[in-house]
Amino acid sequence: MKYCENILETIGDTPLVKLHRVTAELPCTVLAKVEFFNPGNSIKDRMALKMVEEAEKKGYLKPGGTIIEGTSGNTGMGLALAAVIKGYKCIFTTTDKQSKEKVDILKAVGAEVIVCPTNVLPDDPKSYYSVSRRLAQEIPNSFYVNQYDNLANRDAHYEQTGPEIWEQTEGKITHLVVATGTGGTITGTGKYLKEKNPNIQVWAIDSYGSLLKKFFDTGELDMNEVFPYITEGIGEDFVPQNYDMSVIDHFEKVTDKAGAVMARRIAKEEGIFIGYSAGSAIAGLVQLKNRLKPEDVVVVVFHDHGSRYVGKVYNDQWMMERGFLDVKTVKDIVNSRRNLPLVTIPPDEKVSGAIAKMKKFDIEHLPVISDGQFIGAISEGGLFSKLIDQPDLKEAAVDTVMHKAFPVVGMETPIEKLSVYINKENGAVLTHDESGNYHIVTKYDIIQALGS
Repeated sequence: MKYCENILETIGDTPLVKLHRVTAELPCTVLAKVEFFNPGNSIKDRMALKMVEEAEKKGYLKPGGTIIEGTSGNTGMGLALAAVIKGYKCIFTTTDKQSKEKVDILKAVGAEVIVCPTNVLPDDPKSYYSVSRRLAQEIPNSFYVNQYDNLANRDAHYEQTGPEIWEQTEGKITHLVVATGTGGTITGTGKYLKEKNPNIQVWAIDSYGSLLKKFFDTGELDMNEVFPYITEGIGEDFVPQNYDMSVIDHFEKVTDKAGAVMARRIAKEEGIFIGYSAGSAIAGLVQLKNRLKPEDVVVVVFHDHGSRYVGKVYNDQWMMERGFLDVKTVKDIVNSRRNLPLVTIPPDEKVSGAIAKMKKFDIEHLPVISDGQFIGAISEGGLFSKLIDQPDLKEAAVDTVMHKAFPVVGMETPIEKLSVYINKENGAVLTHDESGNYHIVTKYDIIQALGS
């Protein structure tokens, strides 16, 4: 029989997959090292297990002990899997910018998770670095992993990831591209590959808001480079000890939007459901297209799985709120919102009932419907002016104060065409989807979409 003794034996030997559509403008062959085939769905499984095994060998981690680490989610998952098999407890600190899915996944495999603020310096007592270090000092028989400065991190990639890529490409690789954070993947993998062929170019993808590129270019730790950013898992506000900058040939910065948009493209155009950092890696590679030649073979690390970002990168509303989603039609606005049913009111209901509905659902426009037909509408602004003059209208029927029905437009109507329908007198339009469900688009929806 052929089987693995436990889940940890499935780590590694992840596939290389050729990319086509998202790299069509590049002259070379681009291969993705798809690391979500690891059991914890990320490349961090490799170094997590290595760090635990090294801690065991050195006596830092004893039976029944507690593993403590500050993590953006993926390292925690790898450590939690090792802990399940080996019988350890886990306490992880993370930042409030990480996706809810990551936190929930860590809890699902038995870890305790403490969420700390993002927008503080690393040495602030409230930072997730500081909290994890403090817990390791306070809890007996615990081990603080410290993936940033634990050199077993980069050793794992020197021993595993580098040799795999070299063998899979038959030594033909010319470029390694990694969206980098702790430095373990790029340094360990790059070191092995450069020992095989010193001409291989190692390119690091960084985020705006991180100081790594500035440090690489100048050797200066410039805290003026540091500001909050949205991209998860890459960039740093300090330089971890896992970095050996001599291994890296170039740093390229990528915006939060470019990484998010590219991640969605990869999912839709290549069928590979990847995380945020993989989008950043490909976006950065595309920015460097003029440095590439037809004979080049580029390997890009795809760090983790898209399931950890369904509430963010793969959520239309989240993307639109940050100005990452290009809104062009009524359909784009409808798709960007939660799929809530249309709130309507019958013509014989009292005006006071209409006001109560508006308050309950926090809306300002109500279509009036009778026998399945839209016969009119009422709006907060119109009611306000009428009630000021005639307070007794609260007891009147809705059809005595309603104005004409909202226009109905097609889902593919361009946003700029809505100015024909939405004006001072009319604050909304209706549309219906393929299933026949009606939706309302208001003046506020359009301003929010265009202003984001």
